[in-house]
Amino acid sequence: MKMNNDTNKKVYGLLGRTLGHSYSEMIHKELGNPDYRLIELEPEELPGFFAGNEIGGLNVTIPYKRSVMEYCDTLSERAKAISSVNTIISTPSGLHGDNTDAYGLEYMAKRAGIDFLGKKVVIFGSGGASLTAKYVAKESGATSIVVVSRSGEDNYDNLSRHSDAQLLINATPVGMFPKSGESVVQVSQFPECEGVLDLVYNPRRTALLMMAQERGIPNSNGLPMLVAQAKAAEELFFGNKIPDSENERILGLIRAETENIILIGMPGSGKTTVGAALSELTGREVIDIDQKIEEAAHMPITRIFDLFGEAEFRRMEREQTAHYCALNGKIITTGGGVVLDERNYPSLRQNGRVYHLIRDTKLLPSEGRPLSLSSNLEAMAAERLPLYVRFRDVAEANIGTPEETAKEIWRDFCENTRDERA
Repeated sequence: MKMNNDTNKKVYGLLGRTLGHSYSEMIHKELGNPDYRLIELEPEELPGFFAGNEIGGLNVTIPYKRSVMEYCDTLSERAKAISSVNTIISTPSGLHGDNTDAYGLEYMAKRAGIDFLGKKVVIFGSGGASLTAKYVAKESGATSIVVVSRSGEDNYDNLSRHSDAQLLINATPVGMFPKSGESVVQVSQFPECEGVLDLVYNPRRTALLMMAQERGIPNSNGLPMLVAQAKAAEELFFGNKIPDSENERILGLIRAETENIILIGMPGSGKTTVGAALSELTGREVIDIDQKIEEAAHMPITRIFDLFGEAEFRRMEREQTAHYCALNGKIITTGGGVVLDERNYPSLRQNGRVYHLIRDTKLLPSEGRPLSLSSNLEAMAAERLPLYVRFRDVAEANIGTPEETAKEIWRDFCENTRDERA
């Protein structure tokens, strides 16, 4: 159990069961609550916690949004309507339960340009998050709301009868780290879809959201909801109004801290040296995918090619790319052929801004690079260019020193990760 050990202090924090990857502590401290902490409890510990601590203010997450209601002396009308509590505050009348998730979801949708009015909404999942989504959709004027669950009347085996859905909301944990890459449905199953909201916020771009982005459909992950509901909760904790601009400021901070910098490009284009310069500039860890492959195989890449061939190397590359690109706040350098496998696209982009390093092919070294040694580099570059264009966010000419290129990448990264709306 993680909690405040100072019995003279009121307790502020996030109450849940598994909180290792939560951003809530950082968010609330940015909002001016230095005492906010993560409180991990097993179900049998709840009674003792509420009996033995003076609560100042709590947020509540999975799996306790309904079970904490019995410890509340009063409930807001919104919490009653949703049948779920995610915020508890201390009042003269005792503990008061409320639900700021609804405000967070409204903010998330509005920020993405998604309007519920007059729309058919399909919500995936039937837990506490689903209850909030259903409430917001109804209050915002949706004309039809369908909740899809594994065993309900509307389930994943009869989705076709709701193919006319205009808005999709994922209120399940499907696609959440560490099981990144999974999706509850295919967006193509809903040809009239015009908006996708995924309450998952880690990874930043789930498979569901990337499908929406490929089709130009407005979309959002759950991070704006997380930040906005936290601001609303802090206002309830202390009775002070916090400027709405704090939502965007904190979103920018989290994005800049958690987004990966991904370097792709031809073999010898300078990914390793630029990655090292970026690490020196930013203090971030560099993860080299080729190095991770060699460590996993206990042999150099040239030996992998000799013994097992390119196909096995690409399988190993895909495995290591998926694993390490699911992390946050790293600099990740890739092999020149990572773009040859389309399955690496969502792995690279789920948490990363992708920079394509470009260098004149006449300057590309080939020693120690199996495919470069056996190929015409000009032809290889021409063949791969459309793939690099597809995978990249930014084309970066690596014509100066590694330090100069690193500075330019870092400048672009800081400007764009803070301002990006997705």
